[in-house]
Amino acid sequence: MTPARPTAPTTPATPAAPSVRDLVRLRAERPEAIAEAAARRRRRPLLRTADTASERARPPHPGRLMIIAADHPARGALAVGDRALAMANRFELLQRLRLALSRPGVDGVLASADVLDDLLLLGALEDKVVMGSMNRGGLAGAAFELDDRFTGHRPEDLVCHGFDAGKLLLRIDHDDPGSLDTLHAAARTIDAMAAHRLPVFVEPFLCRRVDGRLRNDLGAAAVITSIAIASGLAGTSAYTWLKVPVTEDPDDMAQVMETSTLPAVLLGGEVGDDLDGAYGRWREALRLPTVRGLVVGRSLLYPVDGDVAGAVDTAVSLL
Repeated sequence: MTPARPTAPTTPATPAAPSVRDLVRLRAERPEAIAEAAARRRRRPLLRTADTASERARPPHPGRLMIIAADHPARGALAVGDRALAMANRFELLQRLRLALSRPGVDGVLASADVLDDLLLLGALEDKVVMGSMNRGGLAGAAFELDDRFTGHRPEDLVCHGFDAGKLLLRIDHDDPGSLDTLHAAARTIDAMAAHRLPVFVEPFLCRRVDGRLRNDLGAAAVITSIAIASGLAGTSAYTWLKVPVTEDPDDMAQVMETSTLPAVLLGGEVGDDLDGAYGRWREALRLPTVRGLVVGRSLLYPVDGDVAGAVDTAVSLL
């Protein structure tokens, strides 16, 4: 049975940790503060529409999502461009996340449990969509990268914390037996999420190893195939969303997105120094009928010019 949705408090709660520097002390002295912060968090629907929005929170982009992604460190993926350890400084990452989440039109965040726990204590998740990252076991560069175990949030963890959705990564290499284990685990996780009536965002790729490194195939045929596979997983697709890349040739996206009727969001991926080019590709893809938003991380949190607020605001404007 799905737990009753918590009643939102009438006034914002005081953050358990007034600043990032207070987190370590609070974690050491009162670990139960995380569960307490989760229990009193003011929640919101996954999607706000013009019909359901309150006067207090009129949506700037009805029926769409703008999510900031920060689940990369839990897979050992710390690089941004040529900066190998850009995401390794947790204090800096949290400061960037708090700034991004404070910008108008940002709906929420996707992260691993440790990051979400920090944001809960900082009071940064009030009235936000909170999406837990579920499989982080396929460590970047590891021989077992495609045996991507569910070492992050379980469906019951998301329910217990009152979070709003989950996300899983589904990379498939026809030459790697580990992909089958991940495929099976993903299907059963989608079943479990549906049983709790929680949305799950599935991020599928066909991939292959090139000189020992895993490469995602962003050609139209590969993305179409990965979407077809992901859409058919589990016993129901009622609560399944897709999280998809823009193809190598952006003009292929209209054909690609005809593969499924499931709602989809675009992922940011590696954009390098060409953030303006990425904005253009996202803008065009967002016009397609099944595309309902953006889930973008490193390119907005660590833009080349350092202007996090400017990068986030521009992304929001695309919706």
